[in-house]
Amino acid sequence: MEGRRQLALQTVDLTAGFMVWVALSSLLPSIRQDIAIPAAQMGLVTAVPVVLGSILRVPMGYWAGLFGARTVFLASFAALIAPVWFLSEASTSADLLVGGVFLGIAGAVFSVGVTSLPKYFPSQRHGFVNGVYGFGNMGTALSTWLAPVAAAAIGWRGAMKLYLVLLGALVVLNLALGDRREPRVRTPILRQLRALAGDAQLWVLSLFYFVTFGAFVALTVYLPSFLTSHYGLGETSAGAATSAFVVVAATVRVLGGWLGDRLDCYRLLASAFAALALGAGMLAAAPGLPAYLAGVYLVGIACGIGNGAVFKLVPLRFAKHAGPANGIVSMMGGLGGFFPPLVLSASMSAFGTNAPGLAAFGVFATACLAAALVMQRRGSGRAA
Repeated sequence: MEGRRQLALQTVDLTAGFMVWVALSSLLPSIRQDIAIPAAQMGLVTAVPVVLGSILRVPMGYWAGLFGARTVFLASFAALIAPVWFLSEASTSADLLVGGVFLGIAGAVFSVGVTSLPKYFPSQRHGFVNGVYGFGNMGTALSTWLAPVAAAAIGWRGAMKLYLVLLGALVVLNLALGDRREPRVRTPILRQLRALAGDAQLWVLSLFYFVTFGAFVALTVYLPSFLTSHYGLGETSAGAATSAFVVVAATVRVLGGWLGDRLDCYRLLASAFAALALGAGMLAAAPGLPAYLAGVYLVGIACGIGNGAVFKLVPLRFAKHAGPANGIVSMMGGLGGFFPPLVLSASMSAFGTNAPGLAAFGVFATACLAAALVMQRRGSGRAA
C-alpha cells in the first residue's frame, strides 16, 4: 500500500518538477517579444536549465538514499521558489540565463524517485515502476501546452508566477504524504563512487541514456522555438505539437519499462537506437512539416522505449549503490539534452540547415546500436 502511495506521489512530484524545468523554454516565444535575446544566445538560454539539472542528479540520488525522497523533494521545491520569482521579474537576457541555471534543480529531482521507489517493489517490477515514475516526463508536455495559453491570457510574467502556486502545493503535498520511514542508505558517497567507477556497464548505460533521454530533452526545449521560426507555426500550435511529442515519449516509456521486465533489455535498446537513427534521417531530409513531425514522433517512441529499458537495468545491476548509480546515469541523460540544441543552432548558423547536426546524431545512434548488440551477445541484459 505504501509503495503505491509513494509511486503516485513521486510521479506527481516529477511531473511538477519537469513542468518547472521547461518553464523558460515554454514561454520563450512570448518572452522574446519583451526581452531582446541575441541570436547567439538563443540556444544557450534554452539549454542552461539542463546543466545544473544534470550535474545535481548525482548528489540528488545520494541524498535520496541518505535522507529519503520526502526530504529531498521538499527541499527542492522550496529552493525553486526564488529563481522562478526572479525569472518572472526578468528584464534582460542575462537575467534569463541566471534564473534559468537554477531551474535546473527541477530537472535534477528525477534521480530521487528512481532511487527511492525500487525499495518498495520486487525486482521483477522495477522496469514497470520506474517507467510509471518516468511518465512524469509529461510535465514538460503540460508546460509547453499550457504555458503559452496562460501567457496569451495574463502575460508571460503572470504565467511564470503560476509556477509559484504549483511549487507551494507540492511542498504541502509532500509534507502530508511523504514517507518519513523510508529505508536509508548511509554508505558514504565517495565509497559508493569508488565502487562504481570501474564498472564498464555503468558507463555503457550512461552513454545509452545520454542518447535516449538527451534526445527527448533536446527536442522538448528546441521544438517550440524551431517550429515557430522555421515552419511559421503560432506559439500555441508549436506548444501543442511539442506536447504531443512529450506525451508519446512519456507514455511509451511505461511500455519500455514493462517490456524490460520481460525481455532482453539490450536487444530492446538496439531496436530503440535503430528507430532513433531512422528518425534522425527523417528529420534531416523532411521536405515539409508533416514529414518532419512524423520523424519527431518516431524519435519520441524510440526515446520512450530506450529510457524505460535503461532504468530497468540500473536498479537491477546496481542495487547496493542505487543512489549514485541512478544519479550518474540520469546526469548523463540530462547532459545529453544540453548539447543537441547547441549543435543544431550551430548547424543552422553555419549551413543554413540543421541537417548536418541531425545526421551526426543519426551516426551516434547507430554506434549505440552496435554497442547494444555487443552487450546483448554477452547476455547481461536479460530481465530479472
